[in-house]
Formats: sequence, structure tokens, C-alpha cells
Amino acid sequence: MLPTKTGDAASTEVRRDMQTKLDQIAKRASEDKKLKFTSLVHLLNAESLKECFHMLKKHRAPGVDDVTYEEYETYLDTNVMKLVGRMKRQAYHPQPVKRVYIPKADGKTLRPLGIPALEDKIVQMGIKRILSAIYETEFLDCSYGFREGRGCHDALKKLDNAIMTKPVSYIIDADIRGFFDNVDHDCMMKMLQGRIVDPNLNRIIKRFLNAGYMEDGEHMETEAGTPQGGVLSPVLSNIYLHYTLDLWFKVRVKKQSLGYVELIRYADDFVVLVQYREDAEKILAGLGVRLKKVGLDLSVEKTRLIEFGRFAGERAEKQGRKPDTFDFLGFTHYVDKTRKGKFKVGRKTRRKKFSVKLKEINKWLKGTRNMVEIKDWWKVLAAKLRGHYEYYGISGNFQSMQAFYFQVCKLTYKWINRRSQKRSMNLQQYFEYLKKFPLPKPTIRHNIYAFGS
Repeated sequence: MLPTKTGDAASTEVRRDMQTKLDQIAKRASEDKKLKFTSLVHLLNAESLKECFHMLKKHRAPGVDDVTYEEYETYLDTNVMKLVGRMKRQAYHPQPVKRVYIPKADGKTLRPLGIPALEDKIVQMGIKRILSAIYETEFLDCSYGFREGRGCHDALKKLDNAIMTKPVSYIIDADIRGFFDNVDHDCMMKMLQGRIVDPNLNRIIKRFLNAGYMEDGEHMETEAGTPQGGVLSPVLSNIYLHYTLDLWFKVRVKKQSLGYVELIRYADDFVVLVQYREDAEKILAGLGVRLKKVGLDLSVEKTRLIEFGRFAGERAEKQGRKPDTFDFLGFTHYVDKTRKGKFKVGRKTRRKKFSVKLKEINKWLKGTRNMVEIKDWWKVLAAKLRGHYEYYGISGNFQSMQAFYFQVCKLTYKWINRRSQKRSMNLQQYFEYLKKFPLPKPTIRHNIYAFGS
């Protein structure tokens, strides 16, 4: 009798088999840009969906059905087999997402967020892996959001290097109004059908787009938008903007421009770097027209054409004004100088982001101070600071991080002394405690300079 594989060994083999199939799809997609895939839904089988289940994050809020990760896992094999059966009968319909609201960057307004049911997250993960295998070979270098091996800091490095080494004089600081809520479903499906003609897979994707959301016990239908909160939305959004923006910029804008132009995009957040004002004005006008064709609009209030680059400071000084600044990926970018007086791109944590992060720390300290002993929550506070530095710790932003560190220390001292009517520590004792149990201080985690300054 042949020896049976252990659970871990079998699971590893399933992962390898699925990854091999995805790699083959990626290879075929890369070799033939006109190839259309006719049969993909079979990849959403029981074994691959169980793998997708284990790829999900535990302890996340449940969707409208209130099914938790642990509950679904208890009868995982049975649950997945039933799920696959419904998909084969074309009886699988995603549930509406549970709508919740989270604070925006300004800390005042709220942003809607959808929480999918756990079973729908599993299917979304499976579809995401298939779409990523096909489209990752098509996506252009200007796109950085939600892609393997790329991230915010790569986009910021590209931005800095382009402004410093290319003849950039203008920036189009663009904002698509309500992008995730206004993606046109028919346009989305037509874009997908350019490479995917599997009717069964496309049917499932269309059902996700139309699933709607639940709010205050009422089912709200969605005629536009992508299913926010799930793992499928980012890749669908990248596909939408790939055809809407990235390819248009490469094929039309670059060829028709008189000078240097460059697009840098992270999800729906993007900037355009331009050499000549004439080009910049044409691009901005054309951008509005292009977006309207797919049901999108530029935010008039947030979209700007500004002067920016090595000569912008001199022009602003002659005109008796401060040089323009722009915000991108949580940072304010401004005209600065090196120690030798040469131009460089300055950056600091965006004021709204700085304020929101401090408010989050303040709220956490207020709610935690009486729950556990200082020594227990001190480690959590240190982890929160390290997380802040991990994102905002880029070249040129040390002063903002240092200011954040000092503000957190002040808030911590304040809430330590509100644990009771009697003061818990005087300032000297607090400094001694900080010496003994230091909070992590700011460090630069990401060097985005291509040269010394």
C-alpha cells in the first residue's frame, strides 16, 4: 500500500499545483497579448478555495450573515463543497456587503466601507488570483497600487527621481471624484471581456458588482462602483484604470506631447509630471474628456495644475509668492534646497494625516489607560510608533516624524496622569521611566534618494 500524504504535505502540494496553473496562465497572457481565456472558472475548485480561505486574515468583522472565520473553518470541507456545488449550478449569488463608516483623512467626515460575507471573500480571493495572473503582465510601470513587489514608497521614489532628473516644470495634481463608487459596470465587463470570455467566471464577477450593500437593515442596490472592502476591488480598479488612464496616457498623451510627460499612479491617486505648460493644459482638458467616457469625473475642487520643479522656486520668489505644493500618498511635497543651496524635493507628513494619526493615538490612550497596567500597554504604544515610522519614515521627512514622536510623548504623559485624581507621575519620574523603557524614536526606513544631498 502506498503511504498517504500528511495534511500539511497535501496542502503544500495543492498550493504548488495551483500556483503552477496560475504561472502558466501568466506566461500565456504575456506571450500573446491578444489571447482570450475561454475556460477559467474550473480553477475555483474545492481545493483552491480552501487554500483561498486560509489566505484570508482571521479575526475580521463578519459580513451580513455574521459567519466568523472560526465558525466556517469548523466544517470547512462541507462548506466549500456546498459552495462549489452552487457555483456549478450557477446558483451562487454573492451576498450584499455590510456597510460601515470609517473616518476620512480629515478626521471629520466618514468614508463608507463594505464588509463582505466570509464565503464571498473566499471566492473573491480566488478570482483575484486569476485576474492578477492575467493582467499583471499587462499593467504598466506607471501603476504602483496593490501590485506584487510594488508599493507606496516605490511610487514616491519614482516621483522624487523624475522631478530631480527630468525637465519637470508643472504638476497635474488630479483627483477622481468618488472613483470606487462610480465605476461603470458595463464598461468594467467590456474591459474584462477583452481577455476573459469565460461566461461562467464573468457571470460571477458581474454578480459581485451588482450585489449591493446592507445599511440599517435595508438592501441597497448598486448600479455602479466596485465591491469595496473585499480583496477583489483593488484588482478590478487597477484593470479599469489601466484601460481608462494608463494605456491612454502611453498611446495618446506621450506621443502627442511636445516635451517630457510622466504619469505616476497608485490606485485612483495619481499625478502627472509635465515639462511644458501647453502640454499640461492639453492633458488636463483631455483627462476630463477621457474620464467622462467611462462614467468618471475629475473633482473640480481638488484637481490643480501647479508650477513645480527646479525653477518654480525662483519664479515664485520673483512674483512675491510662496512656491506651490501638492499632496500625494500622505505627504506634502514642496520646493526645498540642499545644504549646498541646490534644488531638491522636500516632503513632510501631510498635515491632515499628522492630525488624524495623533487623534487616533490620543483616543487609544484615553481608552486604555485604566484598562491595564502601564507596562502592558507600553509595548502596544511602541508598536504603534514603529508602524507610523514604517510608512512615514522616508528621506526628508525626519522632522515631521520627530514632531510626531514628541507629541505622542506629551499625550502619553497627559493620560498617565489622568488615571486617577492623584497624579501618577511627575515630569521627572516620567523622564526616568522613558529612559528605562524608551519609546522607539524616529528613523528613516526608506531611502528614496537616487543621489546624495
